Amino acid sequence: MVSTRAAVLHGPGQDFKIETVEIDHPRAGEVLVDLQACGLCHSDEHARTGDMPMPHYPLICGHEGAGVVEEVGPGVTSVQPGDHVALSFVPSCGACQWCRTGRAFLCNDGAKMFAIGMMTDGRIAHRLGDQPVARYTQLGAFAERQLLAETSIVKVDPEIPFTAAALVSCGVATGFGSAVNRAEVRPGDTVAVLGIGGIGVSAVQGARIAGARQVFAVDPVEFKREQALRLGATHAFASLAEATEEIRRLTDGVMCTSVICAYSVMHAELLEPALTLTAKDGTCVITAVAPITQKQADVNLFMLAMSNKQIRGCLYGSQSPRVAIPKLLDLYTAGILKLDELVTRTYTLDQVNEGYADLAAGQILRGALVF
Repeated sequence: MVSTRAAVLHGPGQDFKIETVEIDHPRAGEVLVDLQACGLCHSDEHARTGDMPMPHYPLICGHEGAGVVEEVGPGVTSVQPGDHVALSFVPSCGACQWCRTGRAFLCNDGAKMFAIGMMTDGRIAHRLGDQPVARYTQLGAFAERQLLAETSIVKVDPEIPFTAAALVSCGVATGFGSAVNRAEVRPGDTVAVLGIGGIGVSAVQGARIAGARQVFAVDPVEFKREQALRLGATHAFASLAEATEEIRRLTDGVMCTSVICAYSVMHAELLEPALTLTAKDGTCVITAVAPITQKQADVNLFMLAMSNKQIRGCLYGSQSPRVAIPKLLDLYTAGILKLDELVTRTYTLDQVNEGYADLAAGQILRGALVF
């Protein structure tokens, strides 16, 4: 067994507790990674608050990580010890219908994301004393070392800083892809991004890079509006009411080609106002995660049909992790995509609860654990 310190969640509503977890050495198709950085994504907070109930506790959270391969098991071919890797909360088996048709973000192995036990063979490979330990999205990146399936990692250039590699493993890829892939932003478009966290500000960057003429950012936190303007937004508003009035004026009543909902939590009552911002023949993209009990939303179906609008869900920016991660890092090294500017503050593993408190208070755009 291998020992590692990890931030463990023992139940909804509790703080993370730093404990020593015992994990297996790699078996077939598995990789042991020495983690170096992990982003503080709001998705892990859904597990802590109970908005996204987990099937098993204790649980190691964290899914936006990067590190160095320490050991590989039999049959592993894509990496070797010493390689730098980014983690992917969406696995890529390469064999299912979705992977074979270029839609690895819908890989069938994603059904195992929240299962207890390894994705490879189902065994319990993580223990806290005699207790089995689960991992958020089969990653559990709030740990100094982690045992992972080869299908959940992507090799990256060793010259890339670990924090940058960590960010593109989830938040940046999801936000950027929401604009570029799912909203299909084109040169000259008008785009609204609702909610400016790590995902929202990445959607702003995606819209800017895709050539949008106007990018409207909406967030009640002044600091986040300032960051959106710094990273590509042309206008920023504190509320939907203010944004709707001004966007109507600025677009001569046409409204937005696409609207991207990147709220920290998506609630039903937020959908219809987003559709009000959406132009005729426009697209409203729902990237934000709703509480699992949120099963219904009221929509003006008459106007949806008569205005020829679309509502689209979006997972991982609707793109393959093995394609998206290298591509985004290429944009970063070329100076086109800003990643270093997203990290407001770094924390140690022991400061993970402090990091999430800062996130809840709107004091950071993206925080990162640095090991």
